[in-house]
Amino acid sequence: MTQPTLLFLHTSPVHVATFERLVAECVIDPASVALEHVVDESLLQEAREQGGVTPALRARIECYVEEGVEHGASVIVCTCSTIGASVEEYSDQVPVTVMRVDRAMAEEAVRQGECILLVAALESTLAPTRELLLDAARRAGKAIDIVELLCREAWAHFERGDQQAYLGEIATQLRAHAHEADVVVLSQASMAGVSDLCPDLGLPMLTSPRLGTLAALHAYQARQEQAASNREPEHDARREEAPQQ
Repeated sequence: MTQPTLLFLHTSPVHVATFERLVAECVIDPASVALEHVVDESLLQEAREQGGVTPALRARIECYVEEGVEHGASVIVCTCSTIGASVEEYSDQVPVTVMRVDRAMAEEAVRQGECILLVAALESTLAPTRELLLDAARRAGKAIDIVELLCREAWAHFERGDQQAYLGEIATQLRAHAHEADVVVLSQASMAGVSDLCPDLGLPMLTSPRLGTLAALHAYQARQEQAASNREPEHDARREEAPQQ
């Protein structure tokens, strides 16, 4: 029997190595997890050009989810904050776990603080992440305030492949606004390295890659255990039906 996969859907190829590394760090035996990565930069590009997720883009996202199921994924994780909510919509429509990488981060942010500084380099990321934080707060029964910080200038560095300048620009703006909140949410997976540039800020800085990977691995393990449990009765039934010699 082919091992079910943990499928990551990315909108930038730079995330492949990041999540490969995180999975390797978070499990005892990396070979026990069958990883697959799908990268389509045009998904984010279309969302930015159209000002959000359109019905046409949602149909494209649905195709990726359905293809993932058909190819044996037991868990599908979207690492793009802009389209993550649209991917998560299919969690009740397919027989596998479908999740957005930033939900675990949002839940932790709500747990740790009441005033959250939401940092983004893309305007298209702000609204879906804000809604995610508010949803996490509603589920937790907690009131929160959200302060938004859009680092517009940073994204041009990312598009040129200059990760150092990208992270540095965000870190500079973060230092100027950190006093406005008690917890920082670095909303895009590409921002994870900013926390290493600001170790002295004195407040929690949350990123989605590690927290999301841990949540995905937990879901993957649960699916594996469920599949094993379902196979046991079948094995017992075959043993009972075997002819006695």
